[in-house]
Amino acid sequence: MMSVDTDRTVLQVTGLGKAYGGARALDDVSFDLRAGEIHALLGENGAGKSTLIKSISGSVRPDTGTIAIAGHVETALTPAVATRLGVGTVFQELSLVPQLTIAQNIFLGQEPTRGSLLDKRAMQAGAVAALARIGVDLDPRRRVTGLSRAQMQLVEIARVLHRDSRVLILDEPTASLSSGEADRLFETLGQLRAQGIGIIYISHRLAEVKQLADRITVLRDGRFIATLDRAEVTDDQLVRLMAGRSLDQMFATVSRTPGETRLRIDGLCGPSLQDVAIQARAGEIVGIAGLVGSGKSEIGRACFGLEPMSAGTIEVDGTPLRRVSPASAMRRGLIYYPSDRHAEGLVRTASLGENITLAPVATGMMSRLGLVSHRSGAARQRDAIDRLGIKGRADRSIMELSGGNQQKALLARSFARDFAVHIFDEPTVGIDVGAKADVYAHMRTLCEAGAAVVMISSDTEEVLGMCHRIYVVREGRLVAELTGDERTEDRVVSAFFHSTDSESDPT
Repeated sequence: MMSVDTDRTVLQVTGLGKAYGGARALDDVSFDLRAGEIHALLGENGAGKSTLIKSISGSVRPDTGTIAIAGHVETALTPAVATRLGVGTVFQELSLVPQLTIAQNIFLGQEPTRGSLLDKRAMQAGAVAALARIGVDLDPRRRVTGLSRAQMQLVEIARVLHRDSRVLILDEPTASLSSGEADRLFETLGQLRAQGIGIIYISHRLAEVKQLADRITVLRDGRFIATLDRAEVTDDQLVRLMAGRSLDQMFATVSRTPGETRLRIDGLCGPSLQDVAIQARAGEIVGIAGLVGSGKSEIGRACFGLEPMSAGTIEVDGTPLRRVSPASAMRRGLIYYPSDRHAEGLVRTASLGENITLAPVATGMMSRLGLVSHRSGAARQRDAIDRLGIKGRADRSIMELSGGNQQKALLARSFARDFAVHIFDEPTVGIDVGAKADVYAHMRTLCEAGAAVVMISSDTEEVLGMCHRIYVVREGRLVAELTGDERTEDRVVSAFFHSTDSESDPT
């Protein structure tokens, strides 16, 4: 182990290379992190982000290059050595033990003892101090299994920092957090930055990266592309660096003129909805925007029979849906893609191909006399994989694929039949910019073929970029319908919180 001059640099990666067989995951990548900065790491899936952070945390050994932590170049970095040198990593899949308490998780593997006995008092006091350092007030005696996702994430951060980490790596930390929970996490990260912790922040969400990061490094195809100061970059520049395409290309408009009404919702009421009325026409993308908890997702779920209705009608091509259920909705020509692909969209224990053919099986398109045609299924799987550019074999486990490829597997159900209406609920959550562009392109293709597309989204940028008309939902009611030049970020965000000129007549 040899020393290098840090000059407040807590991590220096130089010329890192890693190959798996003939594929190069990293190719001459250099990266540095300073004390007291948040350094965002951006790139599409397969860009090399995961291999880079696994190399830094010691779980992957690079073929070439060096990693210096706190001024020391380590030639045989392992997870234990990385932890000892001050590297702490919080992966997207948290590693807490749910059956243990907060204190037990924070001290797991480093339990304090008094003689031959566990020192529970010292453990409780240490856990309180670790949580207080990041501004969290939780009872260390609580079991982790009863915590929210956001609380679990903060406990994981407290555990990492308790081990004197000077480098904190966060992998997609807001992927499953509400906007309020994310804001509280950002406050915590600000406190850690002030304490001199260097933070590597990995996210697909450009808005939060630009809000948080001091510097941004972009990787593409395993190669270093650029490191830029936050103040000097634009969204379009970042997209070009990551994907080689511009925002204008991502949000290219549909050329077809909207035609007849294919979806009509009138007077829809439910536990969280009040008198909702929406229309979507052939060749049109209609946005439903709102904050988390506004009721926007419940509209799509009600159309698919996943949310109870107390009043109202839902019509597809002029025909009312009666006794709405997923199977009956699909038979009538309406399909819904849920926001949580893991919990509601995909069968986690099934293969990619099996997930692709779920909708055809449900609609009876692949069966004869109640038996599934495996030949037809295999052909549909190959066709969907080719058309959507899914990277993975049909027999591969769905959970081995990236988030973007998992989402495409969900969208492949659109090929089950000629659906009149496609309802997408948060279709780009947790996927990279390249996969987002593919999802948007698929929506445009559906519209060009004459379908009506409804996009339910919390991402104001994509709603403005993709949608012909935008409905804004607040507290279960439609408070605005924006068309043409009215579709601005100011008007959408204002409608999230205040009345708009169109609120008196949303339809």
